[in-house]
Amino acid sequence: MRHRIELPARLGTRFSLREAQAAGVGVWRSSTRDLARPFRGVRATEAPETFLATAKCCSPRMRPSHRYVGRTAMRIWGIPHPVRWTKEEPLHIAVPRETTPPKITGVKGRRLDRHRARTSRVHGMSVIDPIAAVFSTAHELTVAQLVTALDAILATCDHYPDLYAGKPLITVAEVEQRLVEWAGFTGCGRVRAAVSLARVGVESPKETETRLLLIEAGLPEPVVQHEVRDAGRFIARVDLAYPELGIAIEYEGDGHRTSKDQWRTDIRRQRDLEDRGWIVIRLTQADLEASGREALLTRVRNAIASRTR
Repeated sequence: MRHRIELPARLGTRFSLREAQAAGVGVWRSSTRDLARPFRGVRATEAPETFLATAKCCSPRMRPSHRYVGRTAMRIWGIPHPVRWTKEEPLHIAVPRETTPPKITGVKGRRLDRHRARTSRVHGMSVIDPIAAVFSTAHELTVAQLVTALDAILATCDHYPDLYAGKPLITVAEVEQRLVEWAGFTGCGRVRAAVSLARVGVESPKETETRLLLIEAGLPEPVVQHEVRDAGRFIARVDLAYPELGIAIEYEGDGHRTSKDQWRTDIRRQRDLEDRGWIVIRLTQADLEASGREALLTRVRNAIASRTR
């Protein structure tokens, strides 16, 4: 029986057969059963189980002009996509218009003009910029889903869940300018509609969902991440608010329930707000589901009515 030959450290945990050959690794060693084969021409010391691990496994076989695009790019940047990732989802790779897209199992090749997207290195992978990532996915998203994505790319990384820490600072004006530069593309009308509804300062997809639900129901649009102060002293920053009416709307995720410290903080914040005459409406995922929306909307309507009589 042959003893397993250790791989050169410089190959890392995933590598192409070309890289293995250049490192002096023979065909026999690259074909041993201890190495996974996530993509044709790629070997890995472990089979990938997560999205990022899968994308990183494909990266070694990508050419210099290849870039992750579409929903793959959105997931790499941490931009919310409505479809949960599964192992069966192909990776979307863009190539210049004049070249042939890759045709291998687990990859969906696409053509994208070079000038339409900037290239970034994220988690060691080549990926198009966040705005282009959203635009290149627009054909499969609704207006509301695009608003959620745009709210995310307009947000700062220190407040928004899952966003890549190195995401560039993006403004609404930049998104609008890129829309002009891209001109027509599938889904561009939905993107234009979404831009008008996107807001700076949102801190979670659920805030977007709640805000859009209120607007769709004909209620006034609430202010995003409003800071409440008393005689200049900071009291709280609330997810959504009607400041002139003293109404705060707060989304409570599971972290608010499972963390003892967070739960205690939430109770104290609510008391501080109510002591100053604010109405605090707290909601959970159940309130955003079809069976709970009307009750939530009724609570908001009643709160507004109580302030405007």
